[in-house]
Amino acid sequence: MTVMARFTGLRLGTGDGAGPATAPPRTEARRARMTSPVVLAAVVGWGLWSWRSELTGVPYLDDSSVHEQMVRFALRRLQGGHLPLTSWFPYLGLGSPQFLHYQSLPAMLTGALGLATGGDAAFRISLYLLLSLWPLSVYWSARLFDLDRSLSLLVAAAAPLLMSAVGVGYEAKAYVWIGYGVWAQLWASWMLPLAWAFTWRAMSSRRAVLPAAVFVALTTAMHFETGYLALIPIVVFPFLTPSALHVRLRRAAGVALGALGLSAWVTVPVLVNGKWAATNEILAHTPLVNGYGARQVMTWLVGGQLFDAHRAPVITLLAGAGLVVCVRRRRTQSSARALVALLTMSLLLSFGRTTFGSLTVLLPGSTDIFMRRFMMGAQLAGLYLAGMGGVALARAAWHAGARAWPRVSTWAAAPSRKVVLVASSCAVGVAVLAPAWSQMGSFASFNARAVSAQRAADGTQGAEVNRLVAYVDAHGGGRVYAGMPSNWGSTFRVGAVPVFKYLESLDVDEVGYTLRTASLMTDPEYFFDEDVPGDFALFAVHYMVLPAGFPPPVPAHLVMVAGPYRLWVLPARGYLRVVDTIGVLSADRTDVGVMSVPYLRSDLPGQGHYLAVAYGTGAPAPLSSRAVSTLSGPPGTVRGERDDLPDGVVTATITAHRPAVIALSASFDPGWTVRVDGRQETTQILAPALVGVAVGPGVHKIVFSYTGFSYYPELLAVLVLTLAALLWASVARPPGRPRRDPDSAPATPFRGSSAS
Repeated sequence: MTVMARFTGLRLGTGDGAGPATAPPRTEARRARMTSPVVLAAVVGWGLWSWRSELTGVPYLDDSSVHEQMVRFALRRLQGGHLPLTSWFPYLGLGSPQFLHYQSLPAMLTGALGLATGGDAAFRISLYLLLSLWPLSVYWSARLFDLDRSLSLLVAAAAPLLMSAVGVGYEAKAYVWIGYGVWAQLWASWMLPLAWAFTWRAMSSRRAVLPAAVFVALTTAMHFETGYLALIPIVVFPFLTPSALHVRLRRAAGVALGALGLSAWVTVPVLVNGKWAATNEILAHTPLVNGYGARQVMTWLVGGQLFDAHRAPVITLLAGAGLVVCVRRRRTQSSARALVALLTMSLLLSFGRTTFGSLTVLLPGSTDIFMRRFMMGAQLAGLYLAGMGGVALARAAWHAGARAWPRVSTWAAAPSRKVVLVASSCAVGVAVLAPAWSQMGSFASFNARAVSAQRAADGTQGAEVNRLVAYVDAHGGGRVYAGMPSNWGSTFRVGAVPVFKYLESLDVDEVGYTLRTASLMTDPEYFFDEDVPGDFALFAVHYMVLPAGFPPPVPAHLVMVAGPYRLWVLPARGYLRVVDTIGVLSADRTDVGVMSVPYLRSDLPGQGHYLAVAYGTGAPAPLSSRAVSTLSGPPGTVRGERDDLPDGVVTATITAHRPAVIALSASFDPGWTVRVDGRQETTQILAPALVGVAVGPGVHKIVFSYTGFSYYPELLAVLVLTLAALLWASVARPPGRPRRDPDSAPATPFRGSSAS
């Protein structure tokens, strides 16, 4: 078989009825197996070379800053013999059980790698390799969908060339330094293709139920939104072949139950503690959360902006041709039906609340989903379709040439002309993909230059900020404020990185890098106002890093100058305050930020007058004072305080002059416990969403500690039992059944030919 024949999946004859002129089948298979590694090596080699700048150690511009910090935190917890899942993550949003609220398996796996390489190096290595080698996962999944080698190679070759209008799908811009840093999604991008493919195979093979459940569970644990894309095909695929519906439904149930059992250690804590995870109030009514709607998404799809933004629509045209092929073969090719279903499913999900409104409540956890992200599923399905379209177009071109030149098959079969065919095929491929390669090459070069410039800035401006941070680390006493994305902080930078993000790369406990976690204080933090002195006390801000010539917004003392950066210290010190509770604020996870704005803008926090919170349907704790008019002087003082929030512990000795409340400036979570003079007491919520405990007059020793979710051992047992059950089901043969399942016919590889 010639090179062109192998590429198109066709068996070529002489073209004039003279009989076949093909190599023996074993020779064809051997040549195909030899070609695949070479092509895959070229594809991943291009990625390894293009994205090598991602190995350079610089602070991040995007969400990778949070992910890298989680990796460092996971590494330290593992080194200390602690489980990150039950730990308090203190650095953002006044702290949270981040590893419970957020998909944390990637951070823990990379933290484990960091035991050998260091946390930051492990993060960079993982990003670089996952991005560069992703075509391997796509190729494997295409083969599992019974697409032949040539078609699968074309799918893999197109995988690293995606570029969309929004930039957060399965494309390099979603991950690299000048992009968006959705690193957890990158991990899940390896799992989703395999989850889809094994789920499809599980419909016709009992032995595929186990890997299908494993990969669906891994996808869910890696990235919650991608998990939806992995779970929904379990419901859809059985109905694509109605003749075997009862068997397929049974196997789909096995995949679903297995995946839920294997991922319970992730999903159950999220569901149980969902009441204490805030929604993003600021973005809740934007397309980022609600989706862009059917009209906009379909406009991007048809106009080429979903696969080929800002270039010729190469992949879009190939995917369109593949869609036509699949629709034509829907009756004979189950993989064609599956891929059309996957594209349709992903598009419908991406339309989101903008199109479907309140119907989206049918999706569990829909209020916490960024629905625009489902476009990544449409991109992945489009890659498979593009491979099919490319093969179909190549086949059509070959047949057109054969009709124009009847003896082309005989001519092409000559061994001496194979070099010409190889060169011609490569030239055609390069010409077709040239717009995408050229664009991605330019993007990669721009990314490398930006990383290099940041590396230079780190050596000068970064060194100056490091001096200020060293002072903060040595003296402690509270959080650091260096501006916010919504004010001057966005232009106060180290190189291209805002100082508040640069501080995160140094694990500084700060206020101002907002909306990064699901803590109950993340939305109130967005409304932090530097012109309100009481906000600094309530958020436990003890330091400010300001630009030269920028006067402090509240009384503070200048302690250090480093280039254009100034470090100021505020008088208030520590994370604990002795306060009075004088009123009640009603709020829940969906509105705690907005409801707390009047309080934050008032003089009450600065005066030590706090509000108890009636959270959700619960009643507030009793107030320590019924009216401000009854108060005389401060309610008490903190005599000594020791803070270790990375370990989830704050201890202090306080003096209360009257019944009062000890306020801990940390986001409320039921995992917080408190002991007063050695006795366990009940914590209460203080506005906006802080931790507090009531005390009587006198001197008290206070110990706040975070214990976290306590049922992980039981959930681990569920995982082990589920895995054992899946293993048994995959090898056990039901009594009276033949060794081969009666509904499991051998799959016919999708070769792009009309005979299939």
